[in-house]
Amino acid sequence: METEIADALIANLFTTEETLAKELFEGRRYPWEVLPLIREFILRLGETLPAGEYERRGEAIWVARDAKVAESAFLAGPCIIDHEAEVRHCAFVRGSALIGKQAVVGNSTELKNVILFNRVQVPHYNYVGDSILGFRSHMGAGSITSNVKSDKTNVVVKQGDVRLETGMRKFGAMLGDYVEIGCGSVLNPGTVVGRNSSVYPLSSVRGVIPPGRIYKNQGEIVERQTR
Repeated sequence: METEIADALIANLFTTEETLAKELFEGRRYPWEVLPLIREFILRLGETLPAGEYERRGEAIWVARDAKVAESAFLAGPCIIDHEAEVRHCAFVRGSALIGKQAVVGNSTELKNVILFNRVQVPHYNYVGDSILGFRSHMGAGSITSNVKSDKTNVVVKQGDVRLETGMRKFGAMLGDYVEIGCGSVLNPGTVVGRNSSVYPLSSVRGVIPPGRIYKNQGEIVERQTR
């Protein structure tokens, strides 16, 4: 019997109603299970989007007509940009990206094989690859997801003595709803940050961070106080 990491379960991380990809998560336990499926899901979903609401640009790129995309931004398909999203100057969307409603993809930010839930912000110099960012999560300037281990072995999700083999070589980070990542932080491969948690600037994060915590450093993760 597989040991479970409850803090990494889809149900404990995300409000799946806050993404066009809700169907993709149904019947699955952990969010990284959908990473290999994002490309084909976007291709299928894009063909069903109403032409009155979404403009098709090039091959397999669908952009909501009320979204804002800078002329200098680069978009590669398959890609969906949902209503009132903003893709700013020199953003680099490499494909297999679903950008949620009112999300912000900022200056020189790079996306690849990602789902950004509604109202996610990756606004300044971020790299987000092979990752899922929950509703209203935010990555500070210069923070990135590192999606490949230095030894190129498969990523393992860890919490304490529990280890979950993912079978994936490329796996960045899973950020729950309302997560805040401080500027200049690196989320190492297989990082999971629980709902309503925050990470201090200039942090190097790995493993599973429970919900409602403040990550100061690997040895100091404290419970968030409600005021």
